[in-house]
Amino acid sequence: MRVGFIGLGSQGGPMARRIVDAGHPTTLWARRAATLEPFAGTGASVAASPAELARASDLVCVCVVDDAGVEEVLTADDGVLAGLGEGGVIAVHSTVHPDTCRRLAAEAAGRGVRLVDAPVSGGGPAAEAGRLLVMAGGEQKDVDLCRPVFASYGDPIVHMGPVGSGQVAKLLNNLLFAANLATASTALGLGSALDVDPVRLAEVISHGSGASFALDRVASGGGSLDRIAAHAGGLLRKDVGLVADIAAAAGAEPGAVLRAADAALAAMKHPR
Repeated sequence: MRVGFIGLGSQGGPMARRIVDAGHPTTLWARRAATLEPFAGTGASVAASPAELARASDLVCVCVVDDAGVEEVLTADDGVLAGLGEGGVIAVHSTVHPDTCRRLAAEAAGRGVRLVDAPVSGGGPAAEAGRLLVMAGGEQKDVDLCRPVFASYGDPIVHMGPVGSGQVAKLLNNLLFAANLATASTALGLGSALDVDPVRLAEVISHGSGASFALDRVASGGGSLDRIAAHAGGLLRKDVGLVADIAAAAGAEPGAVLRAADAALAAMKHPR
C-alpha cells in the first residue's frame, strides 16, 4: 500500500519511520524542512504539497496537533482531498473533536474517499518500539484496510466502532490520565505531610494496588506536576476541554473524573 504521512513531530516522526522501514512506499510532506531531515537517505519521497502527496498515496495518515491543523491539511485548495483518488483512505491520528472527524468523513465521502479516525497513545518511545495503542473508528472494511500500516507502529489496534468513536476513546483515556495525575500528586503530598518520604511512598505504591502510569509520571517529577505541565499541559487542557464539551452536548454527567482532571490542570503552574 502506498502511504502518505503528514505530521512529523515527536510522535508522528517515529510512526512515519516505522512505515518506511516496514517497506511501504511512503511519501512525506512537512511545512518545516528540518522535520524531513531524519528521512534523508531512506526510501521515502517528499511531496511539494498535501495534494501532491495524496496523488501518490492510497492511504494518507495525518498526525498534526489540532482540529484546525487537520481541517487545513485536508480541505485547503492544495489539501489532501484535492489530490486523493476515489477509493483512497485518510487516517486521522491527531486527537481532535469527534465531530470534526464525522464532518470531514462526510465531506470525503462526497469525493469517494473514506476516513478513519485513529488517535494513538504512547508517545514517541512507543512509536519507535511499534507499541502505540491505536483506537480506530470507522467502517470495519476501512479499518481492516489500514491494519497492515497501523501494525508497523501500533499494538494493540482496537476498532472502537463508527467514525468518531476512536476520538471519544482517546479523549476519555486522557481525561482519566489527568484525573489520575491529581489523585497521585495529592496522595504523595499527603504522605509528605504525614512524614512519609514521597519518593519511597511512590516506590511502594507502584508495586501495590494503587499503581498507575500517572503515579510514575508524578514520581519522576519529584511529586510535582510542573514537568508534566511543561511537556503536555497544553494538550491535556485541550483534551479535557473537548471531553467537557462532548459530555455537555450529550447531556452526560462526567462527575468526579472531570473534577479531578480539572484539579490537576489547576495545579499545573506552567502549561503550554
